[in-house]
Amino acid sequence: MTDEQWALIEPLLPAPHWDSRPDKHPRREVVDAIMYVVRTGCSWRQLPADFPPWQTVYWHFVRWEGQGVTQQIMDMLRRRVRRSAGHEAEPSAAVLDSQSVKGANTVGADSRGYDANKKINGRKRFVVTDTLGLLLAVMVRPASVQDRAGATTMLLGLYLTGRCRVVFADQGFAGRLVLWARQVLGIVVHIIGKPSGQRGFQVHPRRWVVERALAWLMAYRRLARDYERRPPTSEAMIRWAGINTLLRRITRGHPAQRPGPRSLERIH
Repeated sequence: MTDEQWALIEPLLPAPHWDSRPDKHPRREVVDAIMYVVRTGCSWRQLPADFPPWQTVYWHFVRWEGQGVTQQIMDMLRRRVRRSAGHEAEPSAAVLDSQSVKGANTVGADSRGYDANKKINGRKRFVVTDTLGLLLAVMVRPASVQDRAGATTMLLGLYLTGRCRVVFADQGFAGRLVLWARQVLGIVVHIIGKPSGQRGFQVHPRRWVVERALAWLMAYRRLARDYERRPPTSEAMIRWAGINTLLRRITRGHPAQRPGPRSLERIH
């Protein structure tokens, strides 16, 4: 992370005295190590030696996730991006979609399934973004879970948090889900279908932002395939990727400043 990005993250981390043991390594290095794992796809044990020990990094990863830190950081950064773009801090509309990814051999049989439509054996990610394509919520389930079944849980989450009473989705979520959401939750689900006679690729209104967000996730090698033993760990990895995307968006166009030597002496 750059100095500016760390300045955004540091105040949002829990106070050190919340943990049962003092920090032996700078928290900035711990966050950098987590970002490195998500970005490069390496295992925890393969972290380069100039990072803190992998056990320390993983301990913080688990502790912060248990305290809901990643969701809190993502929410705070998203509000900042929305305000800077001239929008209200909290969105009133959202976009819903799913993405099936192959599961590695570390994914147990109890948390994986087969998506007959996409011909993928692994897991399915359900994501909700705002109309700017910024991540609101994520849920990971076996790939065999139907879109409508996963959407039910996601819509319940939106209802309980008081967010977004309008949701846009593709035809995979059409049917009784639309009626149920309106009558039970008071959420209006708009189905955006393909135009009649469409041939080849075409950008669809409203839906393209969530599809772009899913494409952003695939740029992180840890997310190109699901390697995690537990679905909640997969969700945490996705949130860290979302945090990194938000940080880059906030500091876009700013000169990068990192700790350490700024330049090397030129030898003439």
